[in-house]
Amino acid sequence: MPTEEELFAAVDALLAGDPDLPGPAERARLREAAGITQARLAQVLQTTTQTVKNWEAGRSRPRPPRRQAYQRLLEGWAQQFPTTTAPADTAPTATAPVATSPGEPTPAPPAPADETPPTHPAPQPEPAPTSEAPPRSRTPHPEKAPRPRKAHRPAHRPTPPPADQRFENGPLAVIDVEDGHVLAYCVGGLVLDVPAKSLPALIDWTLTEARLGQPRLHRNGRDGDPLLVLTPAALERYGLPTALSDEERRAGRLPDSHKAVRQLTRADWKLTRRGLGPWARIYRPAEGAKRHCVQLCIPAWNALDAREWDDRNAPRLPSMHPADLARYLGAYAQRVMTPRGTAAVTGLELMTALHPPTRAEKDPVTGAFTRALNEDALTAVHDVVECEVPDEHPLLKGRFARHHLRTPAEMLMEEPYDWCRPLTDDECMRQYLVAIDVNMSFAAAANGLTVGLNGPTHLTGNPPFDPSLPGSWLVDLSHVDLSRVRVDGRPVDGGRLPSPFTPKGERPTGPAWYATPTVAYAVELGFEVAPVEAYVRTRTGRYLDAWYKRLRDAYVTTMADLGVTTGLGGAEFLDAMARSRQSDPVMALLVGAIKATAKGGIGKLRQRNRGQVPYHEPWPALERETWRPDIRAAVLANQRIGLHRKLMKTAAAADLYPVAVGTDAVVYPSPGPTPLDVLPRTPEGKPVPGTFRLGVSPGMVKHQGTRTVLWAEEQFEEQGGVFNIANHIKTDPAAGEGE
Repeated sequence: MPTEEELFAAVDALLAGDPDLPGPAERARLREAAGITQARLAQVLQTTTQTVKNWEAGRSRPRPPRRQAYQRLLEGWAQQFPTTTAPADTAPTATAPVATSPGEPTPAPPAPADETPPTHPAPQPEPAPTSEAPPRSRTPHPEKAPRPRKAHRPAHRPTPPPADQRFENGPLAVIDVEDGHVLAYCVGGLVLDVPAKSLPALIDWTLTEARLGQPRLHRNGRDGDPLLVLTPAALERYGLPTALSDEERRAGRLPDSHKAVRQLTRADWKLTRRGLGPWARIYRPAEGAKRHCVQLCIPAWNALDAREWDDRNAPRLPSMHPADLARYLGAYAQRVMTPRGTAAVTGLELMTALHPPTRAEKDPVTGAFTRALNEDALTAVHDVVECEVPDEHPLLKGRFARHHLRTPAEMLMEEPYDWCRPLTDDECMRQYLVAIDVNMSFAAAANGLTVGLNGPTHLTGNPPFDPSLPGSWLVDLSHVDLSRVRVDGRPVDGGRLPSPFTPKGERPTGPAWYATPTVAYAVELGFEVAPVEAYVRTRTGRYLDAWYKRLRDAYVTTMADLGVTTGLGGAEFLDAMARSRQSDPVMALLVGAIKATAKGGIGKLRQRNRGQVPYHEPWPALERETWRPDIRAAVLANQRIGLHRKLMKTAAAADLYPVAVGTDAVVYPSPGPTPLDVLPRTPEGKPVPGTFRLGVSPGMVKHQGTRTVLWAEEQFEEQGGVFNIANHIKTDPAAGEGE
């Protein structure tokens, strides 16, 4: 570090003086008037050109001893090149980079350690989009040309809340090394210089100077810990391997004897039980309400699995620039939440963040604060039900013979559709098979769903069915004949529709366990139901509503960034979807991550034993309040029933029947290659109410792909009866991986 005297001597070679520091625009004006380049000024002040750019952009202010030297220089220039008015210190220059959308930065040079970040508010998430959310304005990456876009703007946009100064630099930073400098790429295009020389020092810097983190999503929750994403160059700088050995990969962590782990221990930092692995938490015990915790994400150790965070067919993350990676993960953090692990883990954590199990409550007598339970949350680990748990659960130990396959009368089998049937002769006369895909299918099924918040109550003795009680019912639905059902006064051909009561679409043959939405649908179709017994929950709530809305808003906002807005329908929507994946590859990845969060979060409600412990022994997930297989079953049942309801409406309205259904994809025979050629419409050209509708909102559909009928017949011939064409018609790249 140069001394103040040395810097003054260097400045005296140019000029002398001692004014107050002028505003950013005036700093740039004076330098340009003197004919000095930013590089030459940086050389004199013994800093970097990028530092000078930050000073003149108003992103940061110089700190001593450079501040005094810079003031001295600017005073002399101001005397030589006076102006009638001088801009205020807080006024940005006309060319200052401004991030106009959270998670989508304008490029900015790094700020070294001797600078103080500016005090202006950091970019904040925009208000949640309505059904008419417009595309968000963006500042393009410097290497990308801006693209014209048609804007759909609402009449009024609420003012965003003020920024939290504690986290003004955003929720996370990508740590990289360039030209020997350690840099932290943050959201909004901000780049900070990192002075830390060791891993413990990096953690200290993050908590004391970096101003990283995320405000809580619920008033009773907790703030999000700062996240550091380490590139391979950063791993080398801080003494970590750029790849795990086979043994370390199997363990999911570095050994406790590793130098980096010992460094943390000597500095009084602790690691959670998962140790220093792809997703590591480094902490010290909290002081009251103040936490001291930093999370690490290490992509080189497969922290960002390609199945959730990347394009499996053309991976982008390994070669992505740190600024783009910060933009990607920063946008995810601002729209969903700071990643806590895999997308599935984050989806589950989002439920808890939006519905914290406890709150602080003041004792009216003593005045002390104690923990109280929130009635709208999952607050305890309750007893489990035999029919709801998977085969490896300890409750089933010794219950069945080895290799026994539980029947529907022994196990709740609420799963998505996997159904396919042969084409009729008339359907073979149509040239194409068009597959449509439901947007955010599982998230949409969670919206408005009443689930149980407490433990099970066992009902016996043929209890009457109560659709307001979520749970599992043992009931015989084999008498439900879809051919006897009329939809809007019209009959349907039940033989060409899957049964709504089984994942394979086969008609039930006797009593079986069903979730409440499935039994309620049988009643909706007009059939009597007579349960034998049930396990229900008496304290209920719409626990997943806030979770759905958060993910819906994130999805709709990100699709708007790609040029696909809620105001589009029909051909206009299909054209926008076809262009979307080429418009912004980083935001295209974000769409996939949001969908993986929704799907994975629901799956985590019944996380299975993945070999962590022997069969029929307790595994760690069973200790969570959110291990609730009954809630997962209710969501999957509601998704399947909602899909079947639209299949029935479409069949009645247009005599149109699916030939295959795979999870959230439906295949129809069509005279033309697009969904517009097959989906029914009213005489006015609008979608028939209750049927499938093209659009971007969750629950609406997009084009997944098209194949010929001849292709399907060849596949049936080659594969036999174990082939579902719905899982193989994915020719539209804009459809992504589905959910």
